[in-house]
Amino acid sequence: MILGLTIPQFTLLHVAISLVAILAGLVALPAFARGSILPRVTGVFLWMTLLTSLTGFLFPIASFTPALGFGILSTLLLAASFWAWYGRKLAGRARTIYAVTATIALWLNLFVLIVQSFLKVPALNALAPNGNEPPFLIAQLLLLLGVAFLGYRAVKSGRPATVAA
Repeated sequence: MILGLTIPQFTLLHVAISLVAILAGLVALPAFARGSILPRVTGVFLWMTLLTSLTGFLFPIASFTPALGFGILSTLLLAASFWAWYGRKLAGRARTIYAVTATIALWLNLFVLIVQSFLKVPALNALAPNGNEPPFLIAQLLLLLGVAFLGYRAVKSGRPATVAA
């Protein structure tokens, strides 16, 4: 049991938190890349992404795994994102720090979503049962290219950001 929940119940909670984080990130970061700031959605993205990482650490850990490494990396990136967003309010270079760290944090969550989808969705698993077949690699490559473009636009967005309600 974890926090009074069975492991399947806790897993469902962890996945739900992750999906909320991903959806919020897919709204907040493209808006940011266009020069618009969505404070509430960005707050949901940051906090839910952090909660995703923190709940991930509560699963039984027998040894170091890629999931644990992703959680550590995500938590460190989010510390910088929180500092840039809340501490510096995107002033000066904090805007770039936020754009880079938040984009990578979103990419990590989306990477895991694709991995889990190929493991758990029968139709996808049939295409790539070992996780190293072309369909899986193409999905991850397309994700990487899309997120890299989003991150580039977020960093290079020369327009002054406008705050939306």
